[in-house]
Amino acid sequence: MSDAVDIKALAKLARLEVSDAEVAKLETEVPGILAFVETIQKVQVSVVATEDSLRNVVRPDDNAYEGGKYTEILLNAAPAREGNRIAVKQVISRKK
Repeated sequence: MSDAVDIKALAKLARLEVSDAEVAKLETEVPGILAFVETIQKVQVSVVATEDSLRNVVRPDDNAYEGGKYTEILLNAAPAREGNRIAVKQVISRKK
């Protein structure tokens, strides 16, 4: 594997803007990262997990509450409301 990595080409493919300082830094860091990934890929895995080793670690919900019990309290506490929803300022515009 060659140590030369074209950071500007990678940035262009990833549609990232990188400054000249970032390019210089990444040119020294990326080869080490790639070498580490190559090392990980060489690891031989002899033990494969079976389904028996998988289990649910979430506790059962023993204290379930009635659905909608707090809806009205929360809606009344909101600064603005539209029907049964909290009204918020639009952050993302929709293109048509």
